Amino acid sequence: MHQGRRAPRILLTGWFSFPDGEATAGDVLALHRVEDVLRRAGLAHDVAWSPGFRPGALHLDEAGPERYTHLVFVCGPLHGRQVEALHRRFGRCVRIAVGTSVLDPGCPAVTGFHRVLARDAPGMEPAWDLAARAPAVPVRPVAGVVLTHGQHEYGRARRHEVVAEEVTGWLLAKDCARLELETRLDVHDWRLCATPAQLESVLVRLDLVVTDRLHGMVLALRAGTPALAVDPVEGGAKVTAQARACGWPALVPAERLGAHTLDHWWDWCLSSGRVAARRIRDEFAAGAEQDGTERDGRWRDDRRPNGMWRDDRRPNGMWRDGMWRDNRWPNGMWRDGTDGLVEALRQWGAR
Repeated sequence: MHQGRRAPRILLTGWFSFPDGEATAGDVLALHRVEDVLRRAGLAHDVAWSPGFRPGALHLDEAGPERYTHLVFVCGPLHGRQVEALHRRFGRCVRIAVGTSVLDPGCPAVTGFHRVLARDAPGMEPAWDLAARAPAVPVRPVAGVVLTHGQHEYGRARRHEVVAEEVTGWLLAKDCARLELETRLDVHDWRLCATPAQLESVLVRLDLVVTDRLHGMVLALRAGTPALAVDPVEGGAKVTAQARACGWPALVPAERLGAHTLDHWWDWCLSSGRVAARRIRDEFAAGAEQDGTERDGRWRDDRRPNGMWRDDRRPNGMWRDGMWRDNRWPNGMWRDGTDGLVEALRQWGAR
């Protein structure tokens, strides 16, 4: 070692530094712990990052060994050719490993360090992992993401791929925890919920849900969680209709999709939207509006205040002209289409 009288400068490395390595949350928190200790001690240091994780940061191949007096390897197991290569390249530096696991004390990856401050090694009492005492990090919003790439019944009006690309690209830039969810239930796939109760148990713990699915929005609101809903069908379809039925304003049409609009409703969902979502949850639970299961199952022209049947209807309740009618109550609220479900089922033998 030929360090002369240079002021000490430390290069912090780890598995998060290697081009084909990976950065785990635990490794990065361990790094934060070491950085905090060095800052408190007034020791200058740099961090070498994997170009795949931090493209614009300092990378190992850019960190000239002549610039550093010390190399510190943070966290993870000490083994393999990549760790051994650090010893060769930074052979003039003092090399220290901290918070690491030692599998074989005699391997070159371990013996190449001047000092190993292990968290666990054969014959020693284990120490706390560095991440345990890392500086506290601010809590970030947790966003459930429920998107669909199907619904081909909408034909040329489908904008599902464009919506998914726009929404996921926008989410990538958000400082939040993203949790991809699926409303599809499966009793064989451990990654999916098997019952509605399991999915609702996740939804109730989220800060908001970002979705282009009708049930992504409805189930979030049922859990009292704000939903930032996007209708992936040009001109609006069932997501828009259901948002109107629920009186939920955080709806973005596919034609108006953009970062500015999404940011607006994101901020609203994390503020006023929380109260609004809980209010709708309580309305659902109280049955403040009929959902259609209480009535007799025939389509009504809800613009008639007295609720009388139109005279242009066939005995089976279908409109003669085959057209959809304005399905609103006199107060302007929308129904959910299950009107008269029980009676209809009984008429068809469900007794």
